[in-house]
Amino acid sequence: MFLDPYHTATASHIHITAQQASDFAKRIAGDFNPIHDADARRFCVPGDLLFALVLARFGLSRHMDFRFRSMVGNGVPLRLESPDAGRIEVIDDEGKRYLEVTRRGEQTREAATVEAFTRSYVAFSGRNFPHVLKPLMEAKGVMFNPRRPLVVYDSMGFSLERLDLDRPALELVDSTLEVNGKRGDVRLEFRITDAGKAVGNGTKKLVVSGLCDYDPAAMDEVVTEFYRLKAAYEAGI
Repeated sequence: MFLDPYHTATASHIHITAQQASDFAKRIAGDFNPIHDADARRFCVPGDLLFALVLARFGLSRHMDFRFRSMVGNGVPLRLESPDAGRIEVIDDEGKRYLEVTRRGEQTREAATVEAFTRSYVAFSGRNFPHVLKPLMEAKGVMFNPRRPLVVYDSMGFSLERLDLDRPALELVDSTLEVNGKRGDVRLEFRITDAGKAVGNGTKKLVVSGLCDYDPAAMDEVVTEFYRLKAAYEAGI
């Protein structure tokens, strides 16, 4: 299973170390958000890894909505539970909720299909910065604090016309940024295709905190550092 290097499973829990989470973010998602660095002061497990683990455990449904409630830290023992057919929760032993999922419609647990969809979504999702966020922030005249960039996953959802997917892929349809003081809400709309034919659609929401005035020079430095880190990581694999 392609997720095995990125978590440890026991009979009742899933454990994700900071290094496992960081490797998933960089290797699978191409995500170099500094909050996923293993030694980050505000480290958190990528939401896309939780998404992937949920699909691996419970399968893919035609309609699914994911709401991220809290950030998962290093090595937190997690339980993946399904209180009923329409709900899935990722919680800890104290009952704290990190992810809530609602689902409906036909389901599949076909391993190849679930993995193909998971890989396609995670690859799409990991391209938030600089590909999508930079032009959005530039157009609005705002940016995150370049010394403490904080972009977090709020929610996502999708609907599929069918589940017999062979070569699923995702493409961005529209993106918007709504600025509310020092907070920005980013909404991404995407189309899901299979072998080039549209089979579904979805949306993803991100929250950008600590907004300040857009500084082209500072943003250029952030982008340059992003590609430097990416190249250094890929060279070391």
